[in-house]
Amino acid sequence: MTTPAPAAQAVPGPAAEASPGPAAGAAPGPAVQAAPGPAAEAPLRRRIGVEIELLAPAGVDRGVLARRVALASGGAARRVFHTDSEPSLVPGMGHFWHLTPAWEVTGADGAPVASFVDDVTLVDDLRREHEEARAGRAATATAPGARGPHLPPPSRDLWRVLSDDPRLLRLVGDHGDADGPFSRALDAAARVFGTDVEVVGGVRRLRDRSGASIAMAAPLAPGRERPCEIVTAPLTVDHEAALEALLRPARELGFTVPVEAAVHLHVDGAPFRSAHAFANLVRLSGHWRAALHVLLETNPACTRLAPLPPALLALVESEAADATTRGGASPARRWHRLQQAAAGTGLVKYMDVNLTALLTDSPVRDTVEVRILPGSLSASAITGRARIVEGLLDRCLEEAPLPLPTTPDDPARAASELRRLAGM
Repeated sequence: MTTPAPAAQAVPGPAAEASPGPAAGAAPGPAVQAAPGPAAEAPLRRRIGVEIELLAPAGVDRGVLARRVALASGGAARRVFHTDSEPSLVPGMGHFWHLTPAWEVTGADGAPVASFVDDVTLVDDLRREHEEARAGRAATATAPGARGPHLPPPSRDLWRVLSDDPRLLRLVGDHGDADGPFSRALDAAARVFGTDVEVVGGVRRLRDRSGASIAMAAPLAPGRERPCEIVTAPLTVDHEAALEALLRPARELGFTVPVEAAVHLHVDGAPFRSAHAFANLVRLSGHWRAALHVLLETNPACTRLAPLPPALLALVESEAADATTRGGASPARRWHRLQQAAAGTGLVKYMDVNLTALLTDSPVRDTVEVRILPGSLSASAITGRARIVEGLLDRCLEEAPLPLPTTPDDPARAASELRRLAGM
């Protein structure tokens, strides 16, 4: 999620009833569901940042969607670098850091609307299409001259930068021009280091004066312009209308829901910085995990999900028991001790709920991230599930411990219990 910024404003327009099916030849992704639950009419109350994983059709890219959204809102789209990491094929090196093409859209008032970035987890659809193309069965490639009048021109001269040092990569990004041509990639950084860019085949490589590698730039791999994670600015009002302003153009352009897709919700972390609220968050994700997956229709093909560490579940229960039997500690002291102990339980970002920001008093983004909503092109479906999450988070803020499911071996029945806990 992007750094919290002024809330995004909704672009007026009719809400989507349903999204179209996959484009011809596309692998069927998770179905777009109607917004669940009878509380679909209630407005969301929290400040929420939303991340939506989509895939552009062949011949279209995330920049096309960004420019379409900007045009509809009377705003502007700016090409920028997005930083992420990817597995390395070099023995002994776990991963590379990279900069890839992304776009930031601002509204007519200059306020942030959303970013449109790559997501390295979205690979299955592209792999399948590549295999079909090799077998002569590709049906999704757009032949030159056959794009049709409704499709805008794709983004040009797309390239990425790789480095094994995130600090050097940030320096390269700070001095580089994300919208510049590949023929000048790394030139500005080379001036900083007092060296020249080497050209080796189709790669531009930068070393320092001692010969140590700094970074290299290469054209974007075919297809990697198509994965698109929409990262909204924090939404405070009219959440569904704001999402519809982003998803309607995506549907019109033929974007689909990828096989591995998910939707992530970021809510403000400050209310959960207490022993009882944190413990209830852990109980919710830990003891009710199977029921949550049923209730929210979690995509089983989604990657980078995992249960919370058992040590964390044990910790919150032992801390609560100690507080009951011993007493004496102030709420602030209880939270400080629990926060320090939780940091040693193996908690990481890529779990069903990302609680890592709560482990420090000065996080880059102070949010709780719920990562288990399924991919969707429907604003109403996303906000419908977000209302369920909001109701459960409200229950987590209560002093009383979140109860255990009475039917832990029956996730469907436990999901009905969760609905009641969410006030639905």
